[in-house]
Amino acid sequence: MKLPISQLSQFIIRQSNKKAFLSIRCLSTQEATERRHRLFTLEKKRQLELVGRIEKIEVKYKGLPKECTLVMNKDISTPYDCAKHLGEWHMESSALALLDSSVHWDMHRPLSESCTLEFQTFNIAEPQQVNKAFWRTCSLVLGACASVAFKDNVTVKLHSFPGPDIRSGSFIYDVDLPTLPDWQPTQQELHTLSAEYVKLTRRNDLIERLEVGEALALEMFSDNEHKTKQIPDIAKANGKVTLYRVGNHVDISKGPLISSTGQIGKVTVSSVHKLLGSSESDVKQLYRFQGVALPTGAILNHFAFSILTDRAKKLNSARSPINPFGEGRDFTPQSMKAQA
Repeated sequence: MKLPISQLSQFIIRQSNKKAFLSIRCLSTQEATERRHRLFTLEKKRQLELVGRIEKIEVKYKGLPKECTLVMNKDISTPYDCAKHLGEWHMESSALALLDSSVHWDMHRPLSESCTLEFQTFNIAEPQQVNKAFWRTCSLVLGACASVAFKDNVTVKLHSFPGPDIRSGSFIYDVDLPTLPDWQPTQQELHTLSAEYVKLTRRNDLIERLEVGEALALEMFSDNEHKTKQIPDIAKANGKVTLYRVGNHVDISKGPLISSTGQIGKVTVSSVHKLLGSSESDVKQLYRFQGVALPTGAILNHFAFSILTDRAKKLNSARSPINPFGEGRDFTPQSMKAQA
């Protein structure tokens, strides 16, 4: 039976979309990373072009060396741009911005209105929010590390990382490695992961923030079924998903994050644990990557840091995303524990 032209066109479009979707799902980890990076760049450029006529805002800086008022560009200028007017020390040491004495703000997030501005370093009197941003950033960079550490024939699908809990002793990222169901990392492999992490920090990449719509977020992560399942829930509140980019690595986080990877100092990937899913879970297992780090400039001798590392080797008690009630974690030395 012959189809009308309109129905035939729709059929052809559906078939081509299926082929495109399948081709995306077959991308290697590095190809998918580059694709997300390009889409992030295009969307950031599009949003910047929407600003239109440039309006001025007043940013009243509070802090050393002296208070002053800066005239900046609305929806374009960032706290980092303000720091450029004050000196190199402010640019390098400021982890977060504090607006109007109440709102913690990413250093590279454009300012939307006139405000007061304070810079938050790791040495302030009450560093709780800065420490949380640091731990959250370490988790996101750990995901970037896992994405680049394996050979091209190993599929790496990042799942998620929980909110920062510094008292747990380790930052974490839960990763799906479907082609390595029985991976037992050696000490050398953990050292290699740590070396990859250090490479990322030494690049001193600025950490960029971008809010995108749900549809674009789904498109950007169409190769990762874990992220595409999470995105609708994330976007439920306002239809937006907050993304961050470190180098060419793009991931989801509510933020805020610190200013750059160069603010991550001494770091080690301490252990990898296997998490088993519940009988109802679609995902049968994940690997929990764990690490510990200090901010740049924090001085700690080798012995003291080794104590932190030993603590970070223990399975982090954060709830498993594939088994929220904690049953099914594999605690046997042969299949779970991989400690440096």
